[in-house]
Amino acid sequence: MDYDGFMTNAQHLRKWELPALIPGSLGTALARRVELLAAQAPAHAHRPPLKLFLGESLSVFEPALRKMREPLALPPARVPQVVILLPGFGTHPVRMRYMAEQLEAAGHTVKNWGLGFNFGPSEENFAVLRQRLLDVRRRYGCKVVLVGWSLGGIFGRELAKLHPEAVAKVITMGSPFSHTPYSNNVWRIYHLVTGHSVEHPPLVCDMAAKPPVETVALWSPRDGIVSVRSARGRPGERDRALALRCSHLGFSNSPEAIRTVAAELDRG
Repeated sequence: MDYDGFMTNAQHLRKWELPALIPGSLGTALARRVELLAAQAPAHAHRPPLKLFLGESLSVFEPALRKMREPLALPPARVPQVVILLPGFGTHPVRMRYMAEQLEAAGHTVKNWGLGFNFGPSEENFAVLRQRLLDVRRRYGCKVVLVGWSLGGIFGRELAKLHPEAVAKVITMGSPFSHTPYSNNVWRIYHLVTGHSVEHPPLVCDMAAKPPVETVALWSPRDGIVSVRSARGRPGERDRALALRCSHLGFSNSPEAIRTVAAELDRG
């Protein structure tokens, strides 16, 4: 069956069969996801090449490769910062533990976001995250640096817009805040997991609008998941954009990414 034919049948299933086969909220939720899977990306959407996307699977070998390299030794922090790390879509804070350990060894105070797995935004989890930011700000008596990986960077940017008094800087790593929310290779997975469109998240926001604090976008031409156009952004959507040479999944643990984040923290 061709793709268009499959999507036509999927839409028919959503409208007529699923609610009848599976009554109640479960049937409605499944029907909504089938509808979202049938969505089409706009013509101007830009996705990383397939070879880069497939290459992201090599990240599973990173823990083993790390043992073969010289230990990563960051210089002592010039100005120790309080940092909250925000994980990417579908990931847990444990995926950012190595970065946290290195930054803490350099003298920074590093906190996780307190929400477990990142399965997308909701009014409830964003409210928890806002309170988390304010609690950390109050506890340490200083503004907080938000370091967000992929979707975590979107959370960081939106938090800084609402609470600039609590945020010193936002650092995004491969975050899809610019161009179109379809400029990536996982938007259909996002639709399937969250049950809402990348165009219409449950939080009203303008993702491309720059937060009123210093905002730095880390991006990579080797990113196989998020398009360069989306992660790099345009002038006016961030203060600076820095190119790295890691994969998308490597933003959380590559020595280059960790050194770059540490250098940004030292800039104050």
